[in-house]
Amino acid sequence: MSEVTALIADDEPLLRERLLGLLGKLWPELRVVAQARHGGEAVEMFDDLLPQVVFLDVHMPGMNGIEAARCIGERAHIVFVTAFEKYAVQAFEQGAIDYIVKPLDEGRLADTVHRLRERVQQSAATAQGEFGAVLERVAAHLREQVKAQDHLQWIRASVGNSVRLISVQQVIYFKSDTKYTLVVWEGGEALVRKTIRELAEELDPAAFIQIHRAAIVNLHHVSQFLHGSGDAGEVQIRNRPERLVVSRSYVHLFRQM
Repeated sequence: MSEVTALIADDEPLLRERLLGLLGKLWPELRVVAQARHGGEAVEMFDDLLPQVVFLDVHMPGMNGIEAARCIGERAHIVFVTAFEKYAVQAFEQGAIDYIVKPLDEGRLADTVHRLRERVQQSAATAQGEFGAVLERVAAHLREQVKAQDHLQWIRASVGNSVRLISVQQVIYFKSDTKYTLVVWEGGEALVRKTIRELAEELDPAAFIQIHRAAIVNLHHVSQFLHGSGDAGEVQIRNRPERLVVSRSYVHLFRQM
């Protein structure tokens, strides 16, 4: 097989690097010729370089991945990158266009690479007549997710001397002190520079609630609410020893559940 070229478009530098590293391991012959920060840049780079494979983040500032895919059309094999697995399964159920889900999983990407190799080898169009219809279906699902995407999806946190990108779905709680905010997630603990007030405005209120002026908890990780002395209380964290104080200003939130 002759050399295959690819373009990666994602507004998150860490995710671009993660995908680049995995592709280097799973498909050493693939040459990534460009990395774009948004859809408009991806289209410009594509027109200049004409790679056979394009990885497009669905949700990017300015021109999103769906709009960029419309501009690229059937000139390349399109792979969408999405943070919403349920959305991806529904949108791509016929398999005309492939997808991978954030955070990137090496096994899932290996399946995508296998299918891409076969398609490139067959020199077939990405969707062979179904491309437009699939894109419209994807766009419809994207519109349904716009509101959810407005909420914070990733947390950049300091772990030692490195920066870690954490999915908010994995976060158990946030707790602040005078200078930093501690984020506790399924993989450990780290520090973020956002204040509790900033996080409360950016997180999805259906999942995260403020329980104290210095704490926010993910309700999916709360096993029970315990009444304390006076008007205060505590929440028990599921499968963990911690109990977090719920100040009397926020106790009413648990009475409404």
